[in-house]
Amino acid sequence: MTSADPVMIGLIISMGSATAKSVHYLVTYFVGKRLGKQRRERLDALAPKFRRWGALALFIAAATPLPDEPVVIPMGLLKYNPAKFFVAFFLGKLVITIPGAYLGRAAENIFSPMLSPEIIAVASVILTIIVTVVLLKIDVEGLSQRTLQRIRKKSSATHEKTVNSPG
Repeated sequence: MTSADPVMIGLIISMGSATAKSVHYLVTYFVGKRLGKQRRERLDALAPKFRRWGALALFIAAATPLPDEPVVIPMGLLKYNPAKFFVAFFLGKLVITIPGAYLGRAAENIFSPMLSPEIIAVASVILTIIVTVVLLKIDVEGLSQRTLQRIRKKSSATHEKTVNSPG
């Protein structure tokens, strides 16, 4: 049995993930200076909404398997506060890494008496390959975009019903 603390594992993974994603954010932060006037104006028009909901959007993007680049890149282009970016993304990752570390420990406790370390290593490699192939075959971004479109359609239909209902 491993003696690593699941909370420490979660903290380290979250810190590494947030640091890596901050590089993406900072690149777009500085690239944003090179945008044309029209694009800059369109982004500036969106800025209040992103600033208001940015931390929540970053948290959700980090804490779910949805692609996070559609949130990270606009935040950089809109010059969202770097400290708020890091904290929101870090906390989102923390929400999934600590439970993941505890689940890993539980799985180790269940399977290690039954299986040798070699078999566990081979199974881990095989599962990693399977998951990678599945993720490469599934269009995760397209799936998330279609889901968002469905949500928007339902939201606008609900809004139309509310606005057009006699009252």
